Amino acid sequence: MDPNASSARIKQYVNILRENRNFRLLWLAQIVSEIGDWFYAVALYSLLLDLTGNAKSVGIAIVLQVLPQVFIAPMAGVLNDRLSRTRLMFLADIVRACVVLAMLLIRSEDMVWLIYLLLPIETIAWSVFEPGRSAVVPTILPGKHLVAGNALSAATWSFNLAIGATLGGIVAAMFGRPTAFMVNAGTFLLSAWFISRMNIHEAHIQNRPHFRLRELFDYTPVVDGVRHVRGDAKRASVLWLKGGLGLMGAHNVLLPVFGERVFPMTQVAPDGSGAGMLGMSLLMAWRGVGALLGPLVGALWAGENTRRMRVGIGLGFALTAAGYALLSVAPNPTIAGLCIAIAHAGSSTIWVFSTTLLMLLTDNRFRGRVFSAEYAMHFAMVSIVSFGVSTAIDMGTSPQDAALLMGLSILLPLGIWLAIQRVWKDAPDSSLPNDRNS
Repeated sequence: MDPNASSARIKQYVNILRENRNFRLLWLAQIVSEIGDWFYAVALYSLLLDLTGNAKSVGIAIVLQVLPQVFIAPMAGVLNDRLSRTRLMFLADIVRACVVLAMLLIRSEDMVWLIYLLLPIETIAWSVFEPGRSAVVPTILPGKHLVAGNALSAATWSFNLAIGATLGGIVAAMFGRPTAFMVNAGTFLLSAWFISRMNIHEAHIQNRPHFRLRELFDYTPVVDGVRHVRGDAKRASVLWLKGGLGLMGAHNVLLPVFGERVFPMTQVAPDGSGAGMLGMSLLMAWRGVGALLGPLVGALWAGENTRRMRVGIGLGFALTAAGYALLSVAPNPTIAGLCIAIAHAGSSTIWVFSTTLLMLLTDNRFRGRVFSAEYAMHFAMVSIVSFGVSTAIDMGTSPQDAALLMGLSILLPLGIWLAIQRVWKDAPDSSLPNDRNS
């Protein structure tokens, strides 16, 4: 790796944060809310495993966290293309803070139903927030900074995962799960405050008639969005990538199960109290390490070269497949963590490069719908594989065999991506186009 290129990229990150107030506020909101998210995830999944004793409870939770996004995506896309995206993100954060605080009421197995009721509400709020965030980024960053901005956001997410999962496991084990829930609720409120301070010219709502509720059920904008995607073969080829990446969604079940049952941290908690929770947080932290390194190295290597981004997507699928296949034979927590890091270095690289390419290929007025559709495909697949794997584990499939099958399944989207590269034969390979804010 060219040290000069590395230094230049780091300087670019610093300059973006120093000079672009809106991106800096969005980045700070991301930091606080995502660290809280991982406090919450460790506490929630360990709570379900403790109260029910079966992996399917986590699988159901994953489904309820992601499947509603498939159905809400058309409405979320319309909202983000017709209303202020910053206001929608602010409201979504407030709703999520209330939902997490309500989790404090769950104290016994008889109350698990409340978790299953609250999770879809949180998911709907997330489904409104994330497409808005993705649509805002190309508005506040010029095209030449998109790769660096997306890489920084992905690296931040990964850092937050590594730190949040580690601290979340420690805090929940030492002070109890309610503390982890309260920390997460507070981070959503702080995130909402950062969002409220952003000042963005939201051109997509200028000179438009007032929004009416019936527009949520008017699928003409959705059809227009589909036509926009179909109008460009390259755009269509990128849109499905996160759906293919959804095949590895079973890691949301596998990592908690591996932590609780395969690699509990009994050496730290020999009496068994909190050992599974700490094992889970350690493996999730390794996931964050890999997801941190992947985009940073990938961005340094690819720069603004779209051809390298496409090659990086293929390499990302290969790393993801190899990492989870190797996890199936990992003999100890350290080797398991390295395998997980390899897999998520690949998956996070795919996420960053596919997001950047889709931003550049999509006009501003369609971004809310396009990113909502992208998330819908991803989370539909995550729902299917998460529930399937959790059910298989409860029926006797070992976590190791489930990891191997998941790794092998990633070879399918890899093969498809390689096969459709011919649609890019006329694409520019040297640099990124300018922002498309039309």
